[in-house]
Amino acid sequence: MKRLFTLVFICSSLFSFAQNRAYGDGEWFKFRVHYGFVTAGYATLEVNEKVLDGKKVYHINGNGRTTGLSRAFFKVEDNYQSYVDKDKDIPYRFIRKIDEGGHTKDIQIDFYHNIGKALVNNKKHKTKDWVDFPQEAQDMVSAFYYLRNHVDVTTIKEGETMDLNMFFDKENYVFRLKFLGREIIRTKFGKMATLKFRPYVQAGRVFKEKESLTVWVSDDDNKMPLLIKADLAVGSLKASLSEFKGLTNPFNVIVD
Repeated sequence: MKRLFTLVFICSSLFSFAQNRAYGDGEWFKFRVHYGFVTAGYATLEVNEKVLDGKKVYHINGNGRTTGLSRAFFKVEDNYQSYVDKDKDIPYRFIRKIDEGGHTKDIQIDFYHNIGKALVNNKKHKTKDWVDFPQEAQDMVSAFYYLRNHVDVTTIKEGETMDLNMFFDKENYVFRLKFLGREIIRTKFGKMATLKFRPYVQAGRVFKEKESLTVWVSDDDNKMPLLIKADLAVGSLKASLSEFKGLTNPFNVIVD
């Protein structure tokens, strides 16, 4: 169960794309995380307008927790936050506060894009470090919203890959994503046209192999993450969009 909600937030933060602005103040997603028919927990992502250090930003707040028997066996309470510039779609602050079966982290990262450095404040260990990051780097949450507004999927071809610079904790990563094509799937809301992606992850303790993840997002101007499927080192899980509100663009369902 460890890193269950980290998986959801990473996937939700990386696999949505649009040519026009795809989100705005008040957008809210809720995901059901489940093993087959058994619900393991829920995760949410919410967007609100705020002001941070005099700058207009979108505050993106993600929360996840286990429920029921899953919580009895493995308690998870995760919170991820990102403060993103409303016009430039770059992060100014990232917060990761998690408790996964007693494994805890409490980290705040402040991005100074003018000098290409991030101040990593590890509140648990009471340390502060300055770390370099590449131009236009995103955190794991802001990446979702950046790509929704800056990648045009009308020109993407099946089999094409794309890279994105990501800064996570104290490390720089190059994240790679492969487009698998278009597919119609059944969801709680009805049949929907989707874009199907395969993110490359690190094989090992969590994932069975580097191609263990598959993600389906709505093929419309919202580019909502609808389904995430993961093959883990032990078993497999899915995260399905169960509720939403505050969409900027029309929601399209295929009528039989």
